[in-house]
Amino acid sequence: MDTDERVRVLEERLAELERQVRAVTDAQAIERLQYQYGYYLDKCLYEEVVALFAEDSVPEVRFLRGIYRGRDGIRRLFLGRFMKRWANGRNGPSFGHMLDHPQLQPVIHVAEDGLSARGRFRTLMMLGVHESAADTHEAGTFQRWESALYENRYVKERGAWRIAAIELRHAWLCTYEGGWAHSPIWEDYVSVRHPEDPDGPDEIADEDWRMWPDTRVLPFHYPHPVTGEWVTPETGAAPE
Repeated sequence: MDTDERVRVLEERLAELERQVRAVTDAQAIERLQYQYGYYLDKCLYEEVVALFAEDSVPEVRFLRGIYRGRDGIRRLFLGRFMKRWANGRNGPSFGHMLDHPQLQPVIHVAEDGLSARGRFRTLMMLGVHESAADTHEAGTFQRWESALYENRYVKERGAWRIAAIELRHAWLCTYEGGWAHSPIWEDYVSVRHPEDPDGPDEIADEDWRMWPDTRVLPFHYPHPVTGEWVTPETGAAPE
């Protein structure tokens, strides 16, 4: 192998190493972004949450069958619905309100061009209102568990990763006292659009996603890592 050939091979190896390092660095940045999102949610810092979303494209959040689009839609969800229910209309935590959102089990895939990515996460939420703050929440005093999955999209804008879309699907919820074996069948999905509901979504999703005891699968954004096949189970829905 002559000198020119060795230089070419070394340059190719260096380029591949740079690509691998960039992919790892991007995945770590996205994971950190999602964790930070969770920490802000914990303390009802909804203005900080909104600032995590993309500005150069149209961001989107899917929540309880509601689809909130664009900066206006994102603000209606976080600075309207959530802030009113959990933070008494202000940005920041309220005495006696618990709203923990740990972000778990990250599976992240960064596009070849390094400008977009997909991520799947799980959250196991602990929510409640202390008896001393019962008059500050519409549900009074309560304590419950919630589990949900995220299938998110991310974009890199001006060198920084931002959230492009959140698809949040609640898997189950239950009271602390009753547990998931005795949880009621959830029917309180978002059903009224904006502007009829000032804090409502832009669209109601045409889907039949349901919570526990229904156990259908939120589609994976990635194929099986060994077989290369797309995993699309059809079981888990309630019997006919």
